[in-house]
Amino acid sequence: MMHEITFHGRGGQGAVTSAELLALAAIDEGKDARSFPSFGPERRGAPVRAFARVSDQPIRDRTAVRTPSVVLVLDPSLPGLVKVDDGLRADGLMIINSTKSIAELRKLFGFKSRLGVIDANKVAREVIGRVITNTTMLGALVAALPLVKPESIEKRLEERFGRLAAKNIAAFRRAQQECVVQDAV
Repeated sequence: MMHEITFHGRGGQGAVTSAELLALAAIDEGKDARSFPSFGPERRGAPVRAFARVSDQPIRDRTAVRTPSVVLVLDPSLPGLVKVDDGLRADGLMIINSTKSIAELRKLFGFKSRLGVIDANKVAREVIGRVITNTTMLGALVAALPLVKPESIEKRLEERFGRLAAKNIAAFRRAQQECVVQDAV
C-alpha cells in the first residue's frame, strides 16, 4: 500500500524537512519514498505544503498529492485559514498540532476522519527551546501510524541536526507518548 502524506505548515517550521526525513527513513528500511515541497515565493511564516509518498512497491507518480491518506498540520492556526482536510481519503488520518481536544476540533472544523492531536508547540518549546514542531509532529505520526520504525527517524535526526539532534530526538519521543488519536466518526 502506498501512503501519501501532506504536511501543512508555515515557512520556517520544517514541513519540507519533515517530509524529507520521513522519506529518507523509509528508504533506509528498503521502502520506496519521495518527498517534495509545494511553494512559490513564500516567505517565513507564510503557509506552505510539503508532500511525501511511502510504499513497499516502486513509486512512479511524481505529481502533487491530491488525495492524501495522511495529513499533518504543523501550525495550529492553519485549520482556520486553509482547508487542511482537502482531499483526505475517507479512511485517512489527520494529526493536528493544537491545544484543543479532538472533540473541539471536530466541532469547530467538522473533521470526520481518524484524528490525532498533540500540543506540539508546548513539546517543542519545553524540549527544544524553540517552537519548531517538525520533529515533534513526526513523533506523533509514528505513534498514530507506524509508517517507519522510530529508530529510522532517529537515525536521520542525528544526521540532520548534529549537536541539536538530542533535543529533537527527545521531542520526537515525547510526542509518541503524548499524541492522542481517535477513530473516525
